[in-house]
Amino acid sequence: MCKHVLNAQVSIRSPCCRKWFDCPECHAESETHPLKKTLEMTFVCKKCKKAFRKDATEFEDADEYCPHCDNHYILEAVTPKAALRVEGEDARMDARMLKDERVKPTKPTMNQISIFDPDADVDKLG
Repeated sequence: MCKHVLNAQVSIRSPCCRKWFDCPECHAESETHPLKKTLEMTFVCKKCKKAFRKDATEFEDADEYCPHCDNHYILEAVTPKAALRVEGEDARMDARMLKDERVKPTKPTMNQISIFDPDADVDKLG
């Protein structure tokens, strides 16, 4: 799983060491040599798990899809964003960290008014 590109649809075989990586940053992190450039690339689709090759000199719009399962693998990369969050336990188990956003009723409705409620008629009492 790639931590640089969150929506990687294919793995790419590097021509220098013949190992599979999801992005060039993953290759740079795990290997000591630079990534060798090539025009013919070998891919493995993560949806159907089948390998295929593409020539970069003859790349067309139809080449953006896996030839086996038509998975669209040329997408705009979704990268992780830095965020500050409060870490807590699972909200389904312990909901003390969640804010209750329900609105309390301000006016009592007809069902809530009682003849024994002195607040409603405080000014009418003798």
